[in-house]
Amino acid sequence: MTEVRIINKSPHDLPQYQTEGSAGMDLRAWLPEPVVLQPMERRLIPTGLYMSLPRGYEAQVRPRSGLAIKRGLSMVNTPGTIDSDYRGEIMVAMINLSAEPQEITDGERIAQMVIARYEQIAWQAVETLDETVRGAGGFGHSGVK
Repeated sequence: MTEVRIINKSPHDLPQYQTEGSAGMDLRAWLPEPVVLQPMERRLIPTGLYMSLPRGYEAQVRPRSGLAIKRGLSMVNTPGTIDSDYRGEIMVAMINLSAEPQEITDGERIAQMVIARYEQIAWQAVETLDETVRGAGGFGHSGVK
C-alpha cells in the first residue's frame, strides 16, 4: 500500500475507503457556514485537506452518484485532476444542475477521490499509424447492441 503525506486543517476525519472494494474515498466540505448553490451556480467548496502525492500518481476528484441523482449536485470538471506537484488545498468545483437551490453543509460528503498511477509519455511524430479493425470509427461506431 502506498503512503501519502496529508495535512488536515478541518475537524473532519481523513478520507477513507467505505468498503473493502472501494476505489474512491469521500471528501467532506469544510465550511464555516452552509453554502446554498442556486440552480446552475458553480462554486469551489474547500475540504481543508492538503497532500503530497508521490511522483507518478494523481488524484481524480469525481462526483458522488447519490448527490448527482438525488439532488442534482455534480462537479464542473469531472474528474478533476490533482497533480503530484500540487500542494494547495483540495477544492471541489461543485455545480447545482437541479431546478431548486441546494444547501451544502460542513462535513457533508461532497465528492470522491481516487488515487491512480500514471505514466508520462514521449511523442513520436510519424506519417502513418498501424491499422486496426475499428480504424477511424468514432462515436457510436461499435453499435448499440
